[in-house]
Amino acid sequence: MMKNFLSQFSPTPKLDVPPIWLMRQAGRYLPEYQALRKEAGGFLNLCYRPDRAEEVTLQPIRRYGFDAAILFADILLVPHALGQELWFETGEGPRLTPVRSGDAYQWDQFHTVLAPVYETVSRLTVSLPKETTLIGFAGAPWTVASYAIAGRGTSDQAPAKQLMAEDPAAFQSILDVLIEATTQYLARQVASGAEVLQIFESWAGSLSGDAFETACIVPVQKIISNLRSMGISVPIIVFPRASTYDIVTYVQETGADGVSLDQFCDFQDVIDRLPAHIVSQGNLDPELLITGGADLIRAINDIRDLTQGRPHIFNLGHGITPQTPPENVALLVNHIRQDVR
Repeated sequence: MMKNFLSQFSPTPKLDVPPIWLMRQAGRYLPEYQALRKEAGGFLNLCYRPDRAEEVTLQPIRRYGFDAAILFADILLVPHALGQELWFETGEGPRLTPVRSGDAYQWDQFHTVLAPVYETVSRLTVSLPKETTLIGFAGAPWTVASYAIAGRGTSDQAPAKQLMAEDPAAFQSILDVLIEATTQYLARQVASGAEVLQIFESWAGSLSGDAFETACIVPVQKIISNLRSMGISVPIIVFPRASTYDIVTYVQETGADGVSLDQFCDFQDVIDRLPAHIVSQGNLDPELLITGGADLIRAINDIRDLTQGRPHIFNLGHGITPQTPPENVALLVNHIRQDVR
């Protein structure tokens, strides 16, 4: 019997009760995660220890029974595996040694560094419930490059945009390496057991026009095309968060099978124009999981009404915030599963 999550990508999708998972469902809002993070002593000690990464991935499945589990890792493991130094400052986020050209990257230890991630995926194929779909993921090249070039997260991705304007060849050389690395990384995840892939373009909203097409659309299209040419047929979901570019066009040009929609898009317009075979996902405002109550229930029902009759995966418009009460996540899951109106 096909898993509920995967059935949405089939020619005859299951449309009664949508499958559900939440971005960042394994993370800081869960007390069991906080305990394990404290024991590990650092974020990378979670990502690169297969037993710990497996446990973090399983925690929300045990608690809520989501239809899918997403591999616990980080989008910056790819540049790290290419030789870029990476560390995390408590309360401030990631730090990297900045790069200005793809020539700075080294391939000799790439899959060796990422081997623990592949092992985590393999372990999860055994430890996850049989009905739970395993999602692998990576950051899109533009988003990863914005961190790699700046050496940290920035509010406007200005360092990456400046390099793109001042030295297009150097900027493109970084993208080219990240396209190939991301292709290989995702292919290894599938070989290890991932059943679906999601590509996170977290900073899609910072580019528009030709720059968006060059840095966002083309790299993701190349990754998907590369994977398909390798015989990899698993569903691929894209997430162009906060993009002002037409989302339906983005999906069609990248060749994705599904699209995750943030809470800021014109949801009804996208749903009305999205081809019937493209799976939609998301749109619920993560802030509503903090407040809960009637507003949360109303928003759930609104999304259900708008997506009736088309393949949809219930999710948030972005990741769960650390302030989210776990009981509100339970309310969300129970309401979806009971289909209460």
